[in-house]
Amino acid sequence: MFKNIIVYRIDPLWSKTTAQVEAGLSQMRFRDCGATQEKSVGWSEPRGEKHGMLVESVGGQLIMRLTMESKVLPSSVVKRRAEEKIEQIEESTGRKVSRIEKKDIREETLLDLLPKAFTRISNTVVWIDPTERLLVIDASGQTKADEVVAVLLRSLDSLVITPIQTNVAPATQMAAWLMSHEAPGRFDVDRECELKATDDSQAVVRYSKHTLNNEEVRKHLQNNKMPTRLALTWNGRVSFVLNEEAQIKKIKFLDGVFDASDNAAPDEDRFDADVAIVTGELGKLIPEMIDALGGEMAVG
Repeated sequence: MFKNIIVYRIDPLWSKTTAQVEAGLSQMRFRDCGATQEKSVGWSEPRGEKHGMLVESVGGQLIMRLTMESKVLPSSVVKRRAEEKIEQIEESTGRKVSRIEKKDIREETLLDLLPKAFTRISNTVVWIDPTERLLVIDASGQTKADEVVAVLLRSLDSLVITPIQTNVAPATQMAAWLMSHEAPGRFDVDRECELKATDDSQAVVRYSKHTLNNEEVRKHLQNNKMPTRLALTWNGRVSFVLNEEAQIKKIKFLDGVFDASDNAAPDEDRFDADVAIVTGELGKLIPEMIDALGGEMAVG
């Protein structure tokens, strides 16, 4: 749960009860792909219990899960099969197949092959913190986050969100932390970073499991290479990588964080305990990270 997060701010005028959120998500409950359907997207039960709730409230935190199922059918396979059909028609009729006919044949071929295709299923956890007005998406990239947001906006009417922007660019702040090898507050610089040249060369230098408190790193910074990724640790409890777009990646909860959940009785549902721990930790880390980047930029 939450390996990578992209964070948005929810408009203060938006307010829904858990029941209202459930009703909104129910309009787009996940359904398996049909035989000739390429992709299916919808909300599924966060606990994994069939026919259960689509939104779970744990300590006031709302947890949802968006499921995407897509057929794995390489375009090269469709193209080859369609070309075989076209060749057969041309040989049997002695005429050239028109461009429009070729298009129709490709579409028919796709529909013929879809029922036999393998499927790929992915789940994305979505967390709403109503008190802090935060929307957090467990997405590794902006494309996936945009897709989740689009479905969320169709499900929850009147929801207005904006990406969080900070007063200081992450790259600028990360460079300052690397120069001094000191991060503010409860953050510590870790042992991984990526530096990229700002000139036309676009040269990239990567460090992994390597001390960053050295003159070589500082020299790269002085030669106009800017950090695009920097590993940090927060409060000795969460390690992660911050990138130049203020996305938090490669989240790892360190030893001791899940002790209470790990010691739960075998028959006890760990979902609530895990959600409480994860949202509790990240709920403190996120605002501290925003502060470390100069605070949130005022909108409007």
